[in-house]
Amino acid sequence: MTEWEGVFPLWKDAGMTSHDCVSKARKLFRMKRIGHTGTLDPEVSGVLPLCLGRATRIVEYLQELPKTYEAEMTIGYATDTEDATGTVVERVEAVDLTEADIRAATGRFVGDIEQTPPMYSAVKVEGKRLYELARAGVEVERKSRVVTIHVIDVTEIRRDGPYYKVAMTVVCSKGTYIRTLCADLGRSLGYPAVMSALVRTGSGPIRREQCLTLAEAARLAEEDRLGEALLPIGEALSFLPRGDVSDAAVVPALQGRKLYAKAVRLASTAGEPSPEQAATRASERADDHAVYRLYGGDRLIGLYRKDADDDLFVPLKLFT
Repeated sequence: MTEWEGVFPLWKDAGMTSHDCVSKARKLFRMKRIGHTGTLDPEVSGVLPLCLGRATRIVEYLQELPKTYEAEMTIGYATDTEDATGTVVERVEAVDLTEADIRAATGRFVGDIEQTPPMYSAVKVEGKRLYELARAGVEVERKSRVVTIHVIDVTEIRRDGPYYKVAMTVVCSKGTYIRTLCADLGRSLGYPAVMSALVRTGSGPIRREQCLTLAEAARLAEEDRLGEALLPIGEALSFLPRGDVSDAAVVPALQGRKLYAKAVRLASTAGEPSPEQAATRASERADDHAVYRLYGGDRLIGLYRKDADDDLFVPLKLFT
């Protein structure tokens, strides 16, 4: 039996939980060692990278990366879930705003902002999920937390009867609730608002166009081409800078030994990064800012941390 290794760039269909996706992928690939890199609500479709085999060791790097969403906000009513699936709790007869008002409001939400997790969320309070409490009719105080909105690009503003619909691309940090962003945006304009549609189009460096549905992967399996569905570990970590180990240092590197910096040639980067790439780089944690992918020829050896004080590359994870 093949022991698969790599990242499956899954396009999750609406109606499935993230756990459902992992369960089906385990049956498809006939292996248990699979983990996802960030949950999606059941009603939301989009990019959900799954890590297989030794690639599960890079979940901690992928799940921290910015996410990209195509969202639609409706200004004019609010629900208890902050999206269109909930019960309407507030409604106005008409919305009196200009396009300039709406664009100015979105601009004020770019950067570090505070969000209060919605009651219908998986956040735990005293051991219970908030959505469990909400379904029982219990509302509890939630602590706000800081999230980062890297980009809000408003792509369309249109009238929908007495309301407004606003389409936008959002690039944000892990843990951001787009439905809460929509509700807060409406509140800042003086009107109730909900998230009326949402699709995740990117997770870190993995984009929509790279993804396959489970049905598409199943067809590849029937043709004995399932390996084509996987991204190599090094490619999935393309947001980390690359270093090439000298021929003389390859064996010590494979043995997990520290390497002198002079034994590693760092690849140069060219061109201007996209907003998503820039956000990805900016979001790297302080203790990870000097992590490199080291290669011996075309083979990924592992992840190394550059210790500037000692001029050394220190091994973190080996993949050979």
